[in-house]
Amino acid sequence: MPLPHLILLLVWLGMSGHALAQPDQQATDSEPTKDNATEASERLPLDELQTFADVFYQIREGYVEAVDDSTLFEYAVKGMLEGLDPHSVYMTREDYSDLQTQTDGEFSGLGIEIGRRGSYIEIIAPIDGSPAAEAGLMSGDVILKLDDISIKGLSTDEAVELMRGPVGSSIVLEIGRPGETQPFEVTIVRDKIKIASVRGRLLAPRYGYLRIAQFGRATGSEAQAAIEKMSAKDPLKGLVIDLRNNPGGVLDASVAVSDLFLDGGKVVYTEGRHPSAGDHYEASEGDLLNGAPIVILINGGSASASEIVAGALQDRRRGIVMGTRSFGKGSVQTVLPISENRAVKLTTARYFTPKGRSIQAEGIVPDIVVERAKITSVEGQRVTEADLQGSLASAGDANPQDEGAESEDLATLRNNDNQLYEAFTLLRGVTLLAGIAPEAGGESDAAEDVAETTSE
Repeated sequence: MPLPHLILLLVWLGMSGHALAQPDQQATDSEPTKDNATEASERLPLDELQTFADVFYQIREGYVEAVDDSTLFEYAVKGMLEGLDPHSVYMTREDYSDLQTQTDGEFSGLGIEIGRRGSYIEIIAPIDGSPAAEAGLMSGDVILKLDDISIKGLSTDEAVELMRGPVGSSIVLEIGRPGETQPFEVTIVRDKIKIASVRGRLLAPRYGYLRIAQFGRATGSEAQAAIEKMSAKDPLKGLVIDLRNNPGGVLDASVAVSDLFLDGGKVVYTEGRHPSAGDHYEASEGDLLNGAPIVILINGGSASASEIVAGALQDRRRGIVMGTRSFGKGSVQTVLPISENRAVKLTTARYFTPKGRSIQAEGIVPDIVVERAKITSVEGQRVTEADLQGSLASAGDANPQDEGAESEDLATLRNNDNQLYEAFTLLRGVTLLAGIAPEAGGESDAAEDVAETTSE
């Protein structure tokens, strides 16, 4: 039997099997009714399937080199998914294993999250501590070549395959960077990537800093543990949540992180055609910070799950979003098994913030825009009253530990990370203006007022 006829026979058998599995829709006579015929036509486009079978047959019989049938089918499926959107992909056994290890928090490679920009591959975000981050790769960089191989027109799967290799082996990336007139090369040594999902520290007494690099299964509990450690001695007056260059991850983890700071209410909801696509996620009662103000830092490398957190806290007036516009990935992917060792990662839904905003291709717009910049002081050495000859001494006690004075650590922060410095300065200004001093086990009225008014 010619191959096109065989494929059509399999298609017809699939249609017949589907009909027999639903006895309430069986026809009353031997010929299909008009309604059943219409339903079958809508379910499987026979003309297009005939065209596919013809093309498949021509490639199989006439291509310059022999290609086995399973490989051709795999190519067809990959092309079908890649034509939908950048995030729908066909997953082999190895791809699925990689996905599992990434969400578990450890994998091998360069340590970058990538997406497609036109014919090339764009770096969405390097992972903290990865070889890519240490090599200086940045969000927005475009990969032009891998080891002198142009990746123009390659799929993301094909690009990932080129970037894979044994731990300790090196690869040369040709990078195009916005603002740079010429491409440049970066050599990176592949390594085992261990993702530190959450890091926490104090910027100053009672002012916390929570860095979330990506959202894995344990991110919610890790974030809670980090905050509890920072506030073990005294309750926090304020917190900076750093989501810059966070490429996203597990949706449930973003809900768990948002839940730490929201006292009940909506976090995010999803809508789509797939039966599993429509979900609503609610926060439980209780706010881990007792209403202390929050600043959320984002940039162009903040995507997906990190945008869910920023959007939820922004919509719920629970935090001030600062930085630059986020990446704008507002879709949800579901892994749908199709065999024991094959699966499809399919975009099944869009997600919406509590106020119903879809950030797909738009991103989260910060409440306060602060671009990353190098800060240079123009004041120089200043002369004060104390420097004048014969000036009167202070009538009060000397206070060398003046809280308003900038410490050496903060001066270094201002010079090295102006966005984080501005976020910390905003937190201090809000708490000083409102007179926030939360007591252990309770929430001050001032803290509640600030939580309701500072993120407009």
